[in-house]
Amino acid sequence: MIREITEMDYPRLMEIWQSAVLNTHDFLKETDFLYYKEMLPTYFKHVDLFGFEKDGELIGFMGTSEENIEMLFIDNDFRGIGIGKKLIAFAITNLKASKVDVNEQNTQAVGFYKYMGFKIVKRSAFDEKGREYPILHMKL
Repeated sequence: MIREITEMDYPRLMEIWQSAVLNTHDFLKETDFLYYKEMLPTYFKHVDLFGFEKDGELIGFMGTSEENIEMLFIDNDFRGIGIGKKLIAFAITNLKASKVDVNEQNTQAVGFYKYMGFKIVKRSAFDEKGREYPILHMKL
């Protein structure tokens, strides 16, 4: 079931984020991991958040802003069973999302978004903070 996220869900979102990032973002320097972990609750306040619940437990979430999918994280114990697909389909259908930016080094995410129909339209050599994490700008 997909539902809106409330601030009471933030601690669980942090757990999901950490589980996902530690298992998919092996390119991320530890200092940057710690920075993003600290900043994440602030980022939550700037996006519309939706979570996927299974048996009453949040196991994945995404954040959108206008037509952009800003974040998508699935608890590592539940990756590969279609939760990301359901959240993206929800975003496309209900929220009119059509764009996403992805770390180029996160090859699993790049492949996933390509599978979902997104195409690379531009590449930036640095992320929005000027760090050396190339970003692929993708669009449906």
